Amino acid sequence: MFLKNMIAIIIIFICALLAMAFFTLLERKILGYIQLRKGPNKVGISGIPQPMADALKLFTKEMSIPVNANSMPFVMSPMLALLLALMVWSLYPYSGTPFLLKWGVMMFLCISSMNVYTTLFSGWASNSKYALLGALRSIAQTISYEVSMALVILSPMVLISSLSLNVFSKLNSFMFMIMLWPLFITWFITTLAETNRTPFDLAEGESELVSGFNTEYSSGSFALIFMAEYMNIIAMGMVTATLFFMCSNLSVISDIIMILILSMISFMFIWVRGAYPRMRYDKLMSLTWKNFLPMSLSTLILASTLYM
Repeated sequence: MFLKNMIAIIIIFICALLAMAFFTLLERKILGYIQLRKGPNKVGISGIPQPMADALKLFTKEMSIPVNANSMPFVMSPMLALLLALMVWSLYPYSGTPFLLKWGVMMFLCISSMNVYTTLFSGWASNSKYALLGALRSIAQTISYEVSMALVILSPMVLISSLSLNVFSKLNSFMFMIMLWPLFITWFITTLAETNRTPFDLAEGESELVSGFNTEYSSGSFALIFMAEYMNIIAMGMVTATLFFMCSNLSVISDIIMILILSMISFMFIWVRGAYPRMRYDKLMSLTWKNFLPMSLSTLILASTLYM
């Protein structure tokens, strides 16, 4: 039984890594057509092996560590970021695996909050003012949106009186989905901010911060940060499909529906990047504290009232 569970974990992680690799290709292709140009099309057939070429290039380059950097945290923080991104996939609602945790939502919130520490270690360990400034901006942004994200995710949990994603995925109530639709808009915008995506990519604002907290990273360490970011995007899509579209991988049909909705949500991440400019930082913080927080808090109070 233990061997079967370990094989299932490895398969899910490998599939998540492959999905992340080709998601980067999809993003570059879509952004290319949005900007009226071609995306990657030189490597292989239509640029399909491009993610493998990028990975080979990055992991074979020499890794440079700044002289004044704290070496151990500098090297370990990208690995920790990728490990946390992989841990989210242990919550994938699949009936044949043992990770349908009774407190899966609580584990998701704990893992997502730990991402703040990887950003903090990356900026601090570099001993660079640019990296530290980017890390501080990213931490303030992530913590601010973490509050409203927790309140949004707890509202449906109160209604079903469970913290398990598996129980939620079995609900399949159309009326319940209609009730949660306003929350979905808030949730999606919050996930954009949580994953540092446009228009909330203030942590990596190239025109302002020279790439932010990962300024001093190169080669394999930069690749690990890059992989963690894109795996978090797909993982957020998986959680969104489970929470707001009641998807679960309990049959072939539900598996196809999960993939379609996950692909649609991932496409929305790319579309928003190609369509909207970066927000000003004070507007970014005002949006969560003055709009999302009161809305999500009032929704949670309403859900608690309906449950009682």
